[in-house]
Amino acid sequence: MRVIVGISGASGSIYGFRLLQKLGAEPGVETHLILSRAAEKTAFLEMGKIAADFKLLANFSYPEEDIGARVASGSAQIDAMVVAPCSIHTMSSIATGITSNLLTRAADVTLKERRRLILMVRETPFHLGHLRNMAALAEMGAIIAPPIPAFYTKPATVDDIVDHSVDRVMDLMGLPPHDAARWEGSRTVCERKIPTNEGK
Repeated sequence: MRVIVGISGASGSIYGFRLLQKLGAEPGVETHLILSRAAEKTAFLEMGKIAADFKLLANFSYPEEDIGARVASGSAQIDAMVVAPCSIHTMSSIATGITSNLLTRAADVTLKERRRLILMVRETPFHLGHLRNMAALAEMGAIIAPPIPAFYTKPATVDDIVDHSVDRVMDLMGLPPHDAARWEGSRTVCERKIPTNEGK
């Protein structure tokens, strides 16, 4: 399976980093990284990591200016693309077909070829324009998957919270991780206490 991982400049570069780590541990998965310049800055500010740290985790990497890279063409055999995290700027460009760099071009190609595009949109709150762009993307076939934490897994660390969102994205790609924390149904039986008249 060939997967493009796009990382934009939104806060949450750890999502892209962790996704690359987990995809790299999956047998038969080939990763193609597009790291934006803004993402490089965010990653250094948030994680103290540089572009080389991300590139080491990918099978192939391309600068966002390389609009002639192979992933810019629909003839490239790619199965899915994830943008993690996806900034509002990147999301809006994809929604309106503005393909001024390789990241948005690759996403546009993914949509036109009817392949799976997953956007981990990282913003809050959303205004109406954001929501309309999300609706347009959903109509085009994209999956909008904001990294919203779940707490039924009883996360103890930031890594636990990050992994939950990344695992869900991998599920959406058809690559369910073996170590994902999953809901197995309520294990607690709540007993209804019926009041009595005793002691009165």
